[in-house]
Amino acid sequence: MVMATILIVEDDAKISQLLKDHIEKYGHKAVIATDFSQVLEQFKQVAPDLVLMDVNLPKYDGFYWCRQIRSVSTCPILFISARDGKMDQVMALENGADDYITKPFHYEVVMAKIRSSLRRAYGAYAKQVERVVKVDDLALYPERLELGFKEKKVALTHKETILLETLMENPMRVVSRDRLLEKLWSDQHFIDDNTLNVYVTRVRKKLGELGIPCAIETVRGVGYMLKCVWRENT
Repeated sequence: MVMATILIVEDDAKISQLLKDHIEKYGHKAVIATDFSQVLEQFKQVAPDLVLMDVNLPKYDGFYWCRQIRSVSTCPILFISARDGKMDQVMALENGADDYITKPFHYEVVMAKIRSSLRRAYGAYAKQVERVVKVDDLALYPERLELGFKEKKVALTHKETILLETLMENPMRVVSRDRLLEKLWSDQHFIDDNTLNVYVTRVRKKLGELGIPCAIETVRGVGYMLKCVWRENT
């Protein structure tokens, strides 16, 4: 895991230092907040990957600062507090916190929750960058089941998306019927030969709605090809 920068917002100097020492033992960088009237400014300066936040703080409480941070960032915020009431935990979550740890706590538990939050936000469990398949101005968004061309967009079914993705990954090349059938259905034996034709017709109609009705060419006896017909009009 990439080492993270963690901002500790805790007014008990002893606890802050112990947290800092424990976090840095694992190779992360820990920064202790020093001005509890300027927590948001310190957050912006440090640009941490995660925040450990106490509830009871001078001037404004942790709920307030959590809301302020949430207005500019989605980084994980873990509350650490001696207040163990259910309403405090509910308030923390409703104000934007990702987790709530009650004092006294074991430092290994804190580290486990830090690692878990970092994985969810930045690591193996983080949301991946959306995949886009593009051929010039024609863009397919497989996760959204959406096809776009210039300023226009149309919705697709799952099967239509698979069909188009296969053709768009091989533009201006013939894709055999067998390969398309294999992509669309795991067991081809139960598929009527006309079923593929039906899906091709549906996809052609969707392309027509985008203004490119003749983009899929039938290569008789072989398969289908995506033609970049929009290039002919430029």
